[in-house]
Amino acid sequence: MLKHLAVALVLLATPVLAQDKVVPDSQSQISLSFAPLVKQTAPAVVNVYAKTLVQTRERGMFSDPFFRQFFGDDNSFDRPREQVQNSLGSGVIMGAEGFIVTNNHVINNASDIRVVLADKREFEAKLVLADERTDLAVLKIDAGEDLPALKLADADGLEVGDLVLAIGNPFGVGQTVTSGIVSALARTQVGVSNYQFFIQTDAAINPGNSGGALINMKGEVVGINTAIFSRSGGSIGIGFAIPSNMVATVVQTAQLGNSRIKRPWLGVDLQDVTQDLAESLGFARPEGALVLKLHPESPLRKGGVKRGDVIIGFDGRAIENAQEFGFRVATMRIGESRTVEVRRGAEDLELPVMMVAAPETTPRDEQVIVSKSPLQGLRVANLSPAVAEELAMPVDAKGVVALAAEEGLAARFFQKGDVLIGINGEPINDVASLLAVLERPTRRWNIEIMRGGKPLLMRLR
Repeated sequence: MLKHLAVALVLLATPVLAQDKVVPDSQSQISLSFAPLVKQTAPAVVNVYAKTLVQTRERGMFSDPFFRQFFGDDNSFDRPREQVQNSLGSGVIMGAEGFIVTNNHVINNASDIRVVLADKREFEAKLVLADERTDLAVLKIDAGEDLPALKLADADGLEVGDLVLAIGNPFGVGQTVTSGIVSALARTQVGVSNYQFFIQTDAAINPGNSGGALINMKGEVVGINTAIFSRSGGSIGIGFAIPSNMVATVVQTAQLGNSRIKRPWLGVDLQDVTQDLAESLGFARPEGALVLKLHPESPLRKGGVKRGDVIIGFDGRAIENAQEFGFRVATMRIGESRTVEVRRGAEDLELPVMMVAAPETTPRDEQVIVSKSPLQGLRVANLSPAVAEELAMPVDAKGVVALAAEEGLAARFFQKGDVLIGINGEPINDVASLLAVLERPTRRWNIEIMRGGKPLLMRLR
């Protein structure tokens, strides 16, 4: 659910040919109703209720070190307490057998998930797949009968101005339908997921709509409503939806029985072509993605792409920026061969590139730090292209990375994605060297990390 984002769900329009679209030119056309379309699609949109148990700690005055000098270090004064958090969202039935797609943030870390159908029947839902990077998740319910389901359209057929409907459960008031148009396509500055390529709509969307359907005039799903831009928490006509192309990849993975998505890896760091870059490269306008780095094992390198090339097309579609290229690749299947179009100087080249999984060039050696140190409770692993891909890190990332810091002392100091560089002057090259350094007794800790590409030094006692 959109708890901390002032952002909600979005609708997409459908792939319809331009000659099929007309502007109303009479009173009879203006009085037309969406009711038949709503009756066709609304039964396949559900409400999703998620319950999460959160561990908190009761901290009274006896947790203060001053009072503990007199009353002792009694842990009963600082005991854990479970608190229940409820979230509300929407979902879309994607198959008669009971698969339901929703947003990952609706069900994230939930201990209990329940789905309520449009006819008010309620079912316990099983989490089949959760994908944080796309902010999508797939649930499964056993209704004992075929369920109404919606089909996914090709979101690439959408055009700005297409009519769309958004269906969901805003603020928990019950199933609601709003109408609007596609306001913009390929929005990349939303910040909700790793793949920035959203559909923007002015259909009213509010908290609780997350995971609901954005449908076209054929009754097909063009997007999953995910976020809104808002200063008040309510709709101001700027909503965003994940395109159906990405939704299809996640749903198909779940329907095949997989709980984790493996996406193609290209082993490349890219930069958008700005106006200044376009002028220096001789481009008529800013377009494409400039190749900055290529991993030695990169399939792009093996296909003939070089550093300094500009990627201007992929699989027959023009590429406007690095975010679009990443989105297009993420919707492909491993094992397929695709064509990448690059501009090298004044020459345009079409190069075949194989879609492959990121390699594990270095064993992960995943460990949870148990020694008494500021790293206690930190889960770490050796970096490889596969790990870097999962964490959306630079292609040349090396060393030891923090995977989670949810408990112990580490939760106070570290974040997911931190790369450990050195401790007390000793370089950290892998998990083995990290464990060796932590075995040495010390009361002072000088810890060097990279966080978000920037070096950080922590001095702790």
